[in-house]
Amino acid sequence: MNKKILLWSITAALAGFLFGFDVVVISGADKKLQTLWESSDSFHGWVVMGMALWGTVIGAMFGGIPTNKYGRKNTLIVIGILFAVSAIGSALSNDPYVFAFARFIGGIGVGASTIAAPAYISEIAPAKDRGRLVAMYQFNIVFGILIAFLSNYLLSGIGENSWRWMLGVEAIPAVLYILFALKLPKSPRWLLSKGRTAEAREVLQLIEPTADVDEQIAEFESHSHKNDKTETIFIKKYRYPLMLAFLIAFFNQLSGINAFLYYAPRIFEEAGLGESTALLSSVGIGATNLVFTLLGVFLIDKLGRKTLMYIGSLGYIISLSLVSAAFYFGWSGMAVPMFLFIFIAAHAVGQGAVIWVFISEIFPNHLRASGQSFGSSVHWVLAALIPSLIPFLFGHEMIGPGAVFLFFAFMMVLQLLFVAFLMPETKGKTLEELEDVMLKKNN
Repeated sequence: MNKKILLWSITAALAGFLFGFDVVVISGADKKLQTLWESSDSFHGWVVMGMALWGTVIGAMFGGIPTNKYGRKNTLIVIGILFAVSAIGSALSNDPYVFAFARFIGGIGVGASTIAAPAYISEIAPAKDRGRLVAMYQFNIVFGILIAFLSNYLLSGIGENSWRWMLGVEAIPAVLYILFALKLPKSPRWLLSKGRTAEAREVLQLIEPTADVDEQIAEFESHSHKNDKTETIFIKKYRYPLMLAFLIAFFNQLSGINAFLYYAPRIFEEAGLGESTALLSSVGIGATNLVFTLLGVFLIDKLGRKTLMYIGSLGYIISLSLVSAAFYFGWSGMAVPMFLFIFIAAHAVGQGAVIWVFISEIFPNHLRASGQSFGSSVHWVLAALIPSLIPFLFGHEMIGPGAVFLFFAFMMVLQLLFVAFLMPETKGKTLEELEDVMLKKNN
């Protein structure tokens, strides 16, 4: 693999590290903040904990606009700035409303990163390596999650203001990321879509010095004649990829993954573990996520996206059913953590490795950012709604954790049917070839 492509892909994928760190770091401050501000379960869930996710929804819904207009690179730089501002603002907050606003800003960065980073990497990557290169974004997400869990554990004992350090430390990787992103070249496909052929030619020659650049540009332009500026992803012509983006994002969140990551220490405490053991178990979850994401990155271009989704779906169904049974039948000790380790492994190999790769592949060049925005919006609307409901659902005497995890298990049965009957395989094809495949499937 071209070392420059690898370096640029890793740099863009570091937006995923900030995404993972930002989403999960709040879990260590969860109960401290509720006690500090004496918040009700509803206010704590929807405002203090949930506001970052609503920012993510806004970032996902509108992040496609700057990604298309100003380019993938410039959008990635702004995303780094948003993360830095959010980290510092959250750490210095003295009331829940200022805190929620600071977290909202970081959420915008998270949502926009799910559009700009996968789009950028997919557009510079050769077809044979595209899966694992885009999947590095997911690897960085789970690496960020692991570091956040570990950071929370290490900082948890430094006093009553430990939550400020937990949240503020994110500013360090955010500033480093901004400096790295400044060195990225612009996406050649974005440059071509803007008529900047000379600049695109220079980048393409950097990507593959021995390749026929004229042939690559001709292939792009053979599809660009379709690029009617009045087209949107919502017209009948793109109904099939739109449906695929919706369903893969829908099932991603109906597995319960974000609800679990946000409330991992709380879930472990509900299962009977002490606070310190619960935080340490969360670090174990992060490590499991990292190892199995690496496995998913290694396999995605070998076995394909669809096979990994089969493996992940079966793992989800088994693990979530066992977690539900553990809560219903009162299994104590390490039963729940062990079953949730299986759940995280299934997610990492399946949905975790596949979702951002798959959505970045199924839309044509001129609508990629818009399609990515749609899939991300579905993902993050649900990621905001579901975790915000968890304190209420867990605390309700008629519902509780057992019923919640049983519902998630049922939804994964439906995901298995989606993979079997609707999901196409996309490995090994150029983005232009996939555009033709999607249009044929739609007819």
